[in-house]
Amino acid sequence: MSTEKTEGSCFSQSACRSCCRVESVVSLDERGQILLPKDLRRKANLRAGDKLAVISWDKDGEICCLTLIKADTLAAQVSDFLGPLVKGMLAGQDDR
Repeated sequence: MSTEKTEGSCFSQSACRSCCRVESVVSLDERGQILLPKDLRRKANLRAGDKLAVISWDKDGEICCLTLIKADTLAAQVSDFLGPLVKGMLAGQDDR
């Protein structure tokens, strides 16, 4: 996997050094819900009804980290990654 920063993303090792920080500390309520502070929602351009994918990071069989990413952003990244692969596979079928 490349460590170069992709446009509009901070998913590279070098970019992560400058983009990762503790934005806030939140707690779970008795129903298991988390409230994201208003300033964080504004900075992340999150609106009511937005879908977020929860990505877990596992270490030694336990979840050690949770990451939130907008579902639309994740879908676009998956499409960008898999699109050329699928096109190549389909092109290979046309050669038969």
